[in-house]
Amino acid sequence: MSLSPEQRREYRTIAHNLKPVVIIGDKGLTENLQQELDRALNDHELIKVKIASPDREQRQELTDALCKASGAQLVQSIGKIAVIMRRAAKPNPKLSNLQRTQ
Repeated sequence: MSLSPEQRREYRTIAHNLKPVVIIGDKGLTENLQQELDRALNDHELIKVKIASPDREQRQELTDALCKASGAQLVQSIGKIAVIMRRAAKPNPKLSNLQRTQ
């Protein structure tokens, strides 16, 4: 499912004040990082991810691999920060960034 331009705009607005929840370092996409990413997406649905790589192409590859591995969709990518979103089966209204703003 692809996001419409209106949905992307809405999710970017919500994500503007968020802090990065997951930070990808030198080791890249490890199993532990994927587990933490999955937990964060289940809890918050819309998160920011910081990719600490100086190379633009490597950041893009990591972002694509991250979305593919987690089943999430890329909302926005600016510099070292990527905003990704995946709907939870049973969202927690106290934790979900999408539920809290509506």
